[in-house]
Amino acid sequence: MRIDLNADVGEGADDMGIIPLVSSISVACGAHAGDEDTMRRCVAEAKRRGVAVGAHPGYPDRDGFGRRSLDISDVDLIASLREQIAVLTTVAGSLDTTLRHVKPHGALYNSAAVDEGLAATVVRAIDASALRLFALAGSRMIEVARAAGLAVASEAFADRRYLADGTLAPRSVDAALIEDPRAAAGQALALALGKPIETLDGGPITIAADTICLHADTPGAVSNAKAVRDALNSAGVEVAPLSRG
Repeated sequence: MRIDLNADVGEGADDMGIIPLVSSISVACGAHAGDEDTMRRCVAEAKRRGVAVGAHPGYPDRDGFGRRSLDISDVDLIASLREQIAVLTTVAGSLDTTLRHVKPHGALYNSAAVDEGLAATVVRAIDASALRLFALAGSRMIEVARAAGLAVASEAFADRRYLADGTLAPRSVDAALIEDPRAAAGQALALALGKPIETLDGGPITIAADTICLHADTPGAVSNAKAVRDALNSAGVEVAPLSRG
C-alpha cells in the first residue's frame, strides 16, 4: 500500500516543521501568500528532504488569502495562474529542481471542483506535458482535466471534515477543521486504506485518493502531520511522491 502525503506551504506557517513529514509540497506562488524568498526556502528544504514540489496558485487576492471568489475574466485568471506557476518554476530551476504538479488554492480549488467552466479555465493554464493536477477526489475538475488529457491526482484531506456529497465542509462551519492529531491520523489512515470516513451532515462516505493533504496553517499542523505519518507507517502504508506523468 502506497500513498502520497502532501502539504500546502509558503503561507506563513511552520513549513520547515512539516516538510520533512510529507512526500510532496504545494508552494504558494505569491498571489494569495508567499514571495520568492519563501518559495526558495520551501523548495530548498524539499529538495534536501527528497520531497516532490508543486505549485499552489490561487486567485490574486492577498487581502482575502485567496479564500474568497473573485470576479475575474478567464483571460486574466489564466494569465495570473501561468505567471504564478512560472515564478515558482524559475525559483525551482535556480535550485536544480523541477515542478511535478499544480494544486489550486482556496476558493479557486473549491469552486473549480463543482464549476465545470471554471475547471476548464484552470486546466487551460497548466502545461499538460510537464505537470499533474491535484484536485478534489470525485470532483468535476477531475473529469474536466482527464478529458483534456491532463494527468490528475485525486486528493483527499486529513485535516478537514467532509459533507455527505464529498465536498469539504466550509471553514465557516464548526468542526470543519480537524485539529486533534488522533482524529487527523484516523481519517488519513482510513483514506489511505480505502475505508469510510464520517461526514458532518450525513452518513459515512468512501473516497478513493491518490494523495492526502495536510494544511501547514491548520492549528497544530506539525502535530497532525507527525500523528498522520506515524499512523501510516505503523499500518505499513508507504508514504512516497507520485510517479511522474
